[in-house]
Amino acid sequence: VRRLARKRRGGSEDTAALSLSYKIHIASENNFPTAAGLASSAAGYACLVSALARLYGLEEELSEVARRGSGSACRSMFGGFVQWQRGERPDGSDSLALQVAPETHWPELRVLVLVVSGEKKPVGSTAGMQTSVETSPLLKHRAEVVVPERLAQMMQHIQERDFEGFGQLAMRDSNQFHATCLDTFPPIFYLTDLSRHIIALAH
Repeated sequence: VRRLARKRRGGSEDTAALSLSYKIHIASENNFPTAAGLASSAAGYACLVSALARLYGLEEELSEVARRGSGSACRSMFGGFVQWQRGERPDGSDSLALQVAPETHWPELRVLVLVVSGEKKPVGSTAGMQTSVETSPLLKHRAEVVVPERLAQMMQHIQERDFEGFGQLAMRDSNQFHATCLDTFPPIFYLTDLSRHIIALAH
């Protein structure tokens, strides 16, 4: 964020530019469980980048900066419905988030987060994903075949405000995510007995 601010100010020596050299103490607090599968790191990094950008007067596209801290953080920079574009460049600079519909597009839709366990995950997200990339053929198939198809389907459900299609696709993708975890070697277990009971209840 500081590099972007310096670049924008072009090396100006005015009083505002001097603030770029100030040391900053950052303290953050969560009001929901950390490292428990609720994207606490994404929320934290998105908040950090937004706060620093406001402090330095930046208005640029900042989702790529947020992604460096936590991949999912780039999606948290926008409201409404957001697509995380995977990009093509090796350095990931074109892996950005794009708002596909504002929060006003589907005002009747509500999201409820029901915390069934606040315990820390047995395997962290980054470590788990790295292991899956290295050992799971199902993950490779998902990335190459399943995800592009489902992304197009989900975009259509959002545009049409089709809750039944939206919900079923979300559940199917969640199921395959956990199937990928089982396909990883050694397998990763994120679901608990209570989670499985809730899934059965939903069906």
